[in-house]
Amino acid sequence: MTGGFRGLVRFDPARCTGCAMCRFRCTARAITFNAAGKQFTWAYDPSQCTFCGRCVDGCKDHALTQDTDCPPIYLSARSLRTSFTLQRKSPPPKSQPAPSGASAPSGETHE
Repeated sequence: MTGGFRGLVRFDPARCTGCAMCRFRCTARAITFNAAGKQFTWAYDPSQCTFCGRCVDGCKDHALTQDTDCPPIYLSARSLRTSFTLQRKSPPPKSQPAPSGASAPSGETHE
């Protein structure tokens, strides 16, 4: 970011799993999240945004970024609002640690 400026929040729907952490971190309520079954709707309203970056910092899937350019001029609230309706994705599986006390590979001897 240039000179500490933070602009519009950008959403990458391909990366989002639908955890809704961004909504919880947004103190200005610029991000809304509504889930219904296996679908969810994510929406962002820049007219409510304080451009603090908390939503971007808290997105573990890196689905959110912020522009470094000044946002466009708009004359009415909600004119820059964006909304996406998506299918909820399963989070990637966590790697399982090897069980402790695993037997030695066959053919190996211990003296």
